[in-house]
Amino acid sequence: MTRPRRPLGVVTRGTTNPNRLRRVDNWIAAHCAGVLHDAADPLVVDLGYGATPVTAVELRARLAAAVRPDVRVLGLEIDPVRVAAAATAADPPWLTFARGGFELAGTRPAVVRAFNVLRQYDEAEVAPAWRTMTDGLAAGGVVVEGTCDELGRLGSWVLLDAAGPRSLTLAAKLSTLGSPGTVAERLPKALIHRNVPGEPVHALLRALDDGWRAAAPYAPFGPRQRWVRAVSAIREAGWPVSDRPARWRLGEVTVPWSAVAPVAGG
Repeated sequence: MTRPRRPLGVVTRGTTNPNRLRRVDNWIAAHCAGVLHDAADPLVVDLGYGATPVTAVELRARLAAAVRPDVRVLGLEIDPVRVAAAATAADPPWLTFARGGFELAGTRPAVVRAFNVLRQYDEAEVAPAWRTMTDGLAAGGVVVEGTCDELGRLGSWVLLDAAGPRSLTLAAKLSTLGSPGTVAERLPKALIHRNVPGEPVHALLRALDDGWRAAAPYAPFGPRQRWVRAVSAIREAGWPVSDRPARWRLGEVTVPWSAVAPVAGG
């Protein structure tokens, strides 16, 4: 008999709140729908769901409503106490919980959501964790790895596939946004220490801040109009912004990873 692999990773703080991951869940429903529709097994792993299973429950509900009703969500945690506590929220086969880490408990999911996990690791540990997760994906699968604040008002995430990182998304609740630069506090671990002059992500945040200030005359029309104008300005300046204004109005901006990848040796 093959012995199960030891979970890879360490127990993290596990703090979470209802609706904390709503922004990234809705983004997954929009941008990863094709992956799930094409999957023979629409399995989604919620890696490191935390001390309570609420975000896994919400993920299953959102994807079932927006993408396909037979989507399955598996919540993985290294801490067996958290896995046992989550059992009361399970709804097999649609929502289950197990012990596991970056090795994905030997499963082959179509999508992995790993949020507020790598933030608590060293930067040097990010690339190996990314590789471990992408190596465990089903063919054509993706990983969404990122960070957000406690209420989900500020966040960012990287989309990865078997070839590596593909894009970076910054997101904010526009009604409470002071300036786009505050998202720097919630950059993914791969970038949070790169918000310094000479690094592309620093230049992106500076450009967004400049665009936000220049768009101040749009403020009377609401923060959405101001944000859309700021994103339009950076695209006009040459930043390869993805998506259309319909996504921008949600407080998002997505760029290819190549536009923000850390400078080698930086």
